[in-house]
Amino acid sequence: MPETASRTSSTANPRPCDQISIPSALRLKPATPAAAFPHRVDSRIGVGIAGGFYPAPHRYELYLSGSCPRSLRIAITLGLLGLRDSVATTLLTDPARTPDAFTSLRRAYEATEHHFDGPLTAPALCDRWSGRIVSNHTPDILRDLAGLLSGHTTACPSALCPPSLTADIEALRDLLARHVTPSAPPAELAAALDLLDCQLASRAYVLGDVLTAADVDAWVALTGLGRSGALGARPRLLTYVRRLGDHPAFRGATGVVSPAASV
Repeated sequence: MPETASRTSSTANPRPCDQISIPSALRLKPATPAAAFPHRVDSRIGVGIAGGFYPAPHRYELYLSGSCPRSLRIAITLGLLGLRDSVATTLLTDPARTPDAFTSLRRAYEATEHHFDGPLTAPALCDRWSGRIVSNHTPDILRDLAGLLSGHTTACPSALCPPSLTADIEALRDLLARHVTPSAPPAELAAALDLLDCQLASRAYVLGDVLTAADVDAWVALTGLGRSGALGARPRLLTYVRRLGDHPAFRGATGVVSPAASV
């Protein structure tokens, strides 16, 4: 087992924080393959321009689901990238409260897949010009938001996803998906939280002194633990969560898509 799963608490076998590196610990285990699900749509903005999905202001719309961690990550990213005015968002709560939103999303899936009869999966990025779904794969949506939709290219990358940290961001994302969830085994959750806590011992953010996509992922995962008390013994993590929660992009997103509970 990797270090993230073998250390059981912050008091067992204590080690100096500066000897722990989240990326190196994570790379002891390969990233989890994306789980396949029916009716996945995975086109990309700017990939295969002949298909018509090229960046343009006000062309795209995001369907987000309330109380959904993936939707919350996307909503925060929109704010950090300054895209709230150029990419429309539609919130899905339940069919009785937002019937028009569900009807619109179903039409988009039907325009994308002939005789569509599957579930209405969100988050989903929709092309308003053609009425079709571009993607319902959250990692690709996040990459497209941080890329061409926000005016960034390989020559001018977004500060949220600097090329030098791409592998580390993906590694952290895998750690969070495996071990920082309400259903994670207690020992593995504690070990992962210890690593995150140590990362913040000498830096403002989990991968350095600049806020990146890794912090969006970490904040959503940590707030998703709810009132479990897991952060109580780790004041650095608690301070980090509250500090980011005061950031306008995070605060604005939680006004629409809510985390599981306050911490």
